[in-house]
Amino acid sequence: MAEAPVCRVWWSPAVDDPATRALLDADERARRERLHQAADRARLTTGRALIRTVIGRITGTPPRRVPLHRRCRHCGGPHGKPFVPGAGVRFSLAHAGGRVVLAVTEGAEPGVDVEPVPGRSVRRLAPRVLAEDEYRAFQALPDHRRDRAYAVYWTRKEALLKAVGLGIVVPKRDITVSGPGRSAALVEWRGPYAAGPFALFDLEPGPGYAGALAVCGRSARVEQRFLEHPLDDG
Repeated sequence: MAEAPVCRVWWSPAVDDPATRALLDADERARRERLHQAADRARLTTGRALIRTVIGRITGTPPRRVPLHRRCRHCGGPHGKPFVPGAGVRFSLAHAGGRVVLAVTEGAEPGVDVEPVPGRSVRRLAPRVLAEDEYRAFQALPDHRRDRAYAVYWTRKEALLKAVGLGIVVPKRDITVSGPGRSAALVEWRGPYAAGPFALFDLEPGPGYAGALAVCGRSARVEQRFLEHPLDDG
């Protein structure tokens, strides 16, 4: 039996300082300048710096020389998950609030997501996101548990979609996952984009956040590392 792939997960605070900005290429610097909010600039800068730092260490390449390309696995267009040509590893990046997370595997495709627990009622959002069985379970929860439950459902589904490089083309109601309080698992994926199998995990972003990781295949081992800065040696 093949050994389960290891997925390494790096967490970093979102920062925007000269050291991280030095790792952006010309296109990324131009994109950063177009962002009006400081928090958005910090998340973009940190994400690119974290990818180049981690992949650079794995491949023995100076971070500034790590190229990031985009190519959709489904239509071949210049969008979709970023990748490093010839690196031999697959990765997924997500950010929300003050958190940035990078998941890296060899030989399996990962998808990672992090979201703040909503600070507002999710009653109107839940029917658009939750499958029928999920919505019944959600409705049975006391009000004070629904915001976090919604974030758990959302991140588990987003992680699955990111693992296969799909986004808004797939209605989230086509995907059924296990509910909060149960081990993360894909229960059913309906529709023309159905995929699987996946190993699905909840992550540990810290108070006020939910996070999830999906890895294509039936099993995986997860290692999480928490950095104080995206350029730290994790």
